[in-house]
Formats: sequence, C-alpha cells, structure tokens
Amino acid sequence: MLSDQLVVERIRRDFPIFSRLENGKPLIYLDSAATSQRPIQVINAVVEFYEKINSNVHRGLYTMSEEATEAYEAARANVSSFVGCKPEELVFTRNATEALNLVAFSWGRANIKQGDTILITQMEHHSNIIPWQILSAEKKAHLEYIRITDDGLLDPVSVEEGLGKGPKIVAITQASNVLGTINDVKAIAKKAHEAGAICLVDGAQSVPHMPINVKEIGCDFLAFSGHKMLGPMGIGGLYGEFDLLDSMPPFLTGGEMIKEVNLEGASWNDVPYKFEAGTPNVEGAIGLSAAVNYLKGIGMGWVRSHERELIARALPLMLDENGVKVYGPTNPEQRGGVISFNVEGVHAHDVAEIFDSEGITIRSGHHCAMPIMNKFGIPATARVSFYVYNYGDEINVLMNAIKKVKRVFSVG
Repeated sequence: MLSDQLVVERIRRDFPIFSRLENGKPLIYLDSAATSQRPIQVINAVVEFYEKINSNVHRGLYTMSEEATEAYEAARANVSSFVGCKPEELVFTRNATEALNLVAFSWGRANIKQGDTILITQMEHHSNIIPWQILSAEKKAHLEYIRITDDGLLDPVSVEEGLGKGPKIVAITQASNVLGTINDVKAIAKKAHEAGAICLVDGAQSVPHMPINVKEIGCDFLAFSGHKMLGPMGIGGLYGEFDLLDSMPPFLTGGEMIKEVNLEGASWNDVPYKFEAGTPNVEGAIGLSAAVNYLKGIGMGWVRSHERELIARALPLMLDENGVKVYGPTNPEQRGGVISFNVEGVHAHDVAEIFDSEGITIRSGHHCAMPIMNKFGIPATARVSFYVYNYGDEINVLMNAIKKVKRVFSVG
C-alpha cells in the first residue's frame, strides 16, 4: 500500500492549481473549508459538456439535448448514491445555503405554526441560522439554541433541554466550519424523532470529508455544496426523504417545475423536479459527478483518515505554541480537518497576511459564524483547513509562519 506521502503526491498531480506560485513560493492551500481546489478530471468534465453536448435538458427532442439530459440524470444518480439516497430524493441546488433555505421556506412555511419550537445550535453557519430566525419571526415561533461548551462541543444538558421543549425541527451541522467539531448527528436524529421532530443536517463540512449515508444517519434532510468537495461552484444538493419532499410546496416557481399551467392555476411536477425551477446548472451537476467519482477513487475512508492524521500532527504543535489560542476540541477524533486559532495580540487578518507572504492561504474573519465568535468573546479567528492534497510536511511551514507572525508583531 502506498504511504500517505506517495498518495498525496499522486493526487496533487491532478490539480493544475499547484503549479502556481503564491508570492514567489510554492502554494500551500489551507482554505479548503471555504472552497476546495478542482482536479483536472472535474475541469475536463465541464469543458467536455460545453464542447460536445451543450444544450438544455428535459425539453429538447434532438439528439444532443437527449444526451445532455442523460448526462444530467446520470449525475443525479451518481451523486445520490454517494450520500446513500435514491435519485428522486436528491434535489440539485446552487449550494448548501440554498438547500437549507429551501427547507426553511418550503417545509417550514407549510409546517411551522405560532408557538412552535425550532431547535438549532450555537455553532451553526449563518446559512443554518438566518432562515430560521426569519421563519420564527414570521410565524411567531420560538427559536431555541443548543449551547456549546468552552471546548467546542455540544452541551449534553442543553441538548436534552432543547429536545424537551418539543421542537418541530432540529437543524444541526454535522461538522463545524470554525471549531471542527464533529457532532453525532445519528444520535441527534434519533432523539429528534423520539421528540416528534424532523432532523435537518448541514453536511457542507462533512460530505466532502467522511463517508456519509443519510439512511444510516436517519436524518430527514441533508444539505451539501459541490465546491467544497472538488466540484464546481454553483452546484449543491439537498437530500430529502421522499414523502416529505412530495408533501412540500415548491420553493421557486417558473419553468420545469410544473406539469400544467392555465389561467386559473398550475399543477406541480414530480419530485425532485418540483424544486428545480428554470434551466439547471447542468455542467455543474456533471462536474460534481466527476468529483464524486474522484473521491470514490481515493476512498472516503482514506480521506477521513488522512485528515485525522494531519490534525493529530498539527493540533498538539499549535496547542503547545506560546501565545497561540486554539478553539474547538483537542481530541483529533472529535474534529474534522479544521483548526481555528488566534495569535495573542495580533488580529486574525494580520495573521492571514503574514501567512500569504509565505505562500500559505488561510481564511480569517468570523467565518459566517458570528455566534461562535460571541461565545468566545473574539471578533475573528484565523483558520487552517486541510484536504486530500495537503502534505504532512506543510504543517512545518505552517508552524514557521506562526513563529514569523510572533516575530513581526513582537508577541509571545
């Protein structure tokens, strides 16, 4: 079996971006939690669509349109199998944000009534907070939050307290984009159902990084984005349990999502097309399918194992570095490939600029998770995030960059 080093070397040859120099230095890309890079196989799949079968789907009776339709639906079947659902249970969306909004708008407005409870957590991305804030205000419902502990885990007492309030829906991230925390969504989904609620999982930071099967999790909905899993931007997916999707009103309206329209009204298309109004992102779906094939070729077990090894190597070094504060679980088994940190006395944006001068790309800011920042009393963090193309040796460069930050600002 190839060592991780050799596997990563083989993987990196598929990514044209790594021929780039960043400020004159070899690119070390540590911002995959924001968006991943794309292998040539994905790039070629999109180019091939435009060069050979570019046409609209589901409508044309000519050969090229039928080929595009077949490719689009083959992509749906492939991506749905990747998350363990049936093709008719996968709605293509622009991203996880749109998928989460779809559930809040369509299922939420049809099912949440005055006085009902919606339960989410303090560690959610804004895209799994704001739709519920708007819905709860509109419906005069109660929005409750599961608290997080100082070490970045869900407070088990708060979990039980929240479920004890009889929520209609529990919406929870499987992996935090800031803290790296991996939540036991299978256990949460089971408890949600026992409490009479449905369960929505934000899988934006989990589907790209670990084996996922929605039927094993037992969730009712799961949202994810293609661009975080080697696929194109502007494509993502929503898994929805079929009967739930079938019972929900449409999210967007117009062409494709209808069966019949007359001056008196309209009838809706079958699931999942009821939720795919207008011309879809055909090339995005085809590119996402190519990304799925790439990840299948690597093996999602290897992806998770590789990231866990990177975290297990980087985390102790960062925790032991004077003047560095790390947020989230200290046990690598409890977190994904994300480490958020601050250097004492230095703003996260300044940290990111120093890193950039060393050819290292990281994210800085509130990461669309301001409630987490408020919890820890900070305005922002710097964040490194690993993926399949990162070497263990890059961690040494990362640590040297932290030391440079401390030297430049005379801290630590």
